[in-house]
Amino acid sequence: QVQLVESGGGLVQPGGSLRLSCVTSRNIFSFYGMGWYRQAPGKERELVARMLIDGNTYYADGVKGRFTISRDNTKNTVYLQMHSLKPEDTAVYYCGVTMIGKDYWGQGTQVTVSS
Repeated sequence: QVQLVESGGGLVQPGGSLRLSCVTSRNIFSFYGMGWYRQAPGKERELVARMLIDGNTYYADGVKGRFTISRDNTKNTVYLQMHSLKPEDTAVYYCGVTMIGKDYWGQGTQVTVSS
């Protein structure tokens, strides 16, 4: 069993920044992949950024150059640093991990970008 707890969401103006955190109940090297996903109202959940166990990263086209995924294995935490936020980034952001072929999810944290 894996528990994931996200934090760091909130209301921010366009052009602003936020850093999301996801604390896991296991050593992060237990996971083949760790990622951030988001789901906007009326839309399907989409992958935003992902980091594999070897450190390779993937970013959705719409966030490249603005978002950065990172991890701190001493804190069992994965982060998503978001800059230059846009209204279309508004969504519930979820942390997701894959371990032994199974996916686990956090409860999500709301990010709202609005003036």
